[in-house]
Amino acid sequence: METKWLEDFVSLAETRSFSRSAQLRHVTQPAFSRRIQSLEAWAGTDLVDRSSYPTRLTPAGQTLYDQSIEILQTLQSTRGMLRAHTAAAQDVIEFAVPHTLAFTFFPSWLSGLRETCGPIKSRLMAMNVHDAVMRLVEGSCDLLIAYHHASQPIQLDAARYEMLPLGRELLSPYVKPNDQGEPLYRLPGTPSHPLPYLAYAPGAYMGRAVEQVLKQSAAPVHLDRFYETDMSEGLKAMALEGHGIAFLPASAVRRELRSKRLVSAGEGFDTTLDIRIYRERPGTRKAKGSVDAFWNDLERHLATHAK
Repeated sequence: METKWLEDFVSLAETRSFSRSAQLRHVTQPAFSRRIQSLEAWAGTDLVDRSSYPTRLTPAGQTLYDQSIEILQTLQSTRGMLRAHTAAAQDVIEFAVPHTLAFTFFPSWLSGLRETCGPIKSRLMAMNVHDAVMRLVEGSCDLLIAYHHASQPIQLDAARYEMLPLGRELLSPYVKPNDQGEPLYRLPGTPSHPLPYLAYAPGAYMGRAVEQVLKQSAAPVHLDRFYETDMSEGLKAMALEGHGIAFLPASAVRRELRSKRLVSAGEGFDTTLDIRIYRERPGTRKAKGSVDAFWNDLERHLATHAK
């Protein structure tokens, strides 16, 4: 049995909606339903009355709900006590950051804050967007840095979490050039000759943003899904070898564009991504003093540079 199954179940009991809970837990509804079914298999009984709407718990489900609240609170308290044993860790700020931002944005951003915020002891956890968000929700990191796209907002309760904007960048299609410096493939392609497409894996945050771009294109786009991965760096490596078109954030391809190892695969297929940082609001859970100090310094830094 996994702890996240209990967290899923508590969410379902409180929202009384599979679709809403799946959204809040940052998973697809089929994946969320499978996790609830796995919990029921572990319990050996039905926990949810699926014949009613809104969703109701069975008597066994209500019993597990009450116990789950207590179990999760105990685990959270235990984690806090264990962390308190490591005094040195109180000065270290733990960042959960999606892979692309971890490679391209985070190092230079942190360097740019030295003058305002001073030396910062940090620990970086690079992972996919879903896992990074869950790290913050579960209290397993101090700060979350993530992309934000209007069509794919990160569902964090504004009453519990606060956010600061760090910047913006463009997500665009790129491809290897031919010997004349022209793109090997150029959007939008044709029905008879669809273009090889290096795609984000289903469910990947960037992939959903790209899908929105393609849907809103004025001209039909014809692509042949040739390869997929969760990571922008993986797509970039394939694009550099000439395998097809990849949608990549601008920060990931600056060097390649300067050296002309990659070029634009077509105009009018861009979308803007915001870069944001999140934390739990003070008082929600006991935070490290170093995190509060850093956040306050960051607010002042952003306010100064916004003038």
